[in-house]
Amino acid sequence: MRVLRLSLTDWRNYRTAEIEFVPGANVLAGSNGQGKTNLVEAVGYLTTLSSHRVAGDAALIRAGQDSAVIRAVVVAGDREVLAEVLLNRTGPNRAQVNRSAVRPREVTRNVSSVLFAPEDLALVRGEPSARRRFLDELLVQRTPRLAGVVADYERAVKQRNGLLRIARGGGDFGTLDIWDERLIATGAELLDARTELAAELQPYVAEQYAVLAGDDERVALAPIRSIDADGTEGTTAERFAAALAAARRRELDRGITLVGPHRDDVAITVNELPARSHASHGESWSVALALRLGSVELLRRVLPTGDPIVILDDVFAELDEKRRTRLAGQVGSYEQVLITAAVEGDIPGVLAGRVTQIRAGEIVGEVPA
Repeated sequence: MRVLRLSLTDWRNYRTAEIEFVPGANVLAGSNGQGKTNLVEAVGYLTTLSSHRVAGDAALIRAGQDSAVIRAVVVAGDREVLAEVLLNRTGPNRAQVNRSAVRPREVTRNVSSVLFAPEDLALVRGEPSARRRFLDELLVQRTPRLAGVVADYERAVKQRNGLLRIARGGGDFGTLDIWDERLIATGAELLDARTELAAELQPYVAEQYAVLAGDDERVALAPIRSIDADGTEGTTAERFAAALAAARRRELDRGITLVGPHRDDVAITVNELPARSHASHGESWSVALALRLGSVELLRRVLPTGDPIVILDDVFAELDEKRRTRLAGQVGSYEQVLITAAVEGDIPGVLAGRVTQIRAGEIVGEVPA
């Protein structure tokens, strides 16, 4: 898969922008703060309907404007798709695929990318929410219908938390059992999908980490599920139900749902030690890279569209020369790689490709390398 052309209106610091990309490596070069990341962030948004830098959409719309538009022509195999998303400061976002109106999440079925950025250190050193988001975004890319399951589960948690808060204040919580059923139904499916994905992803991540860090280095992933804390046996749904029953008193006291996928984590170990507390800075970078590169390897084998678009956002400046070379060797064969860099010299020669200069929200020059 590759993006042929990207057009933006009132996105971040761009009033308007249009840029064409070629197969292979595409370098967006310019000083920090000029808008390089904003361009690749737009491609990533079409994949996940979210930004890797901010939690909400408001910051993505240019200051003083009510909406922003991302429009991209994407090629997957021999099929060309026009994907468009309109982000609104107030009101729901809208989307089109080939000029036909669709729900925004339908766009993600047509654009697949994997983005690696400095923020990805949070996958190793940050809070569990970063690792949950990583798994769920990859789940939806691999199996798009699970976007509905994730959304339904999040809705059930929100509704159930509202009832728990009412109950804590002395109100009626007679419908709590109904929301328990919905929580268990959607949550069990999400839990099983995450567990399966972690097992499927593990060998790819281990392989990529060995390449980046050395053959004698080992990394492993293991889901930590809150519903398994008390050792109850049975199906996932049965364990979830038992965990909710055991937590009911504490939940009523605190007014929040205390067990389920939204409370889970993924244990990442390096040489059998917890990466979050024991990995060095260099090891943490390698683990984060391996998670993303492992995702690419998984997706390129299961998606009918082939390689996802690989985005490396300001990554090479953070790596030593050895890791730069190893990373370049891993991504050099992918169908399309989008790279941002403040210093072109940071990018290994094997990734030489089209270089586009960015300055103050303007595309000022394209030079084939």
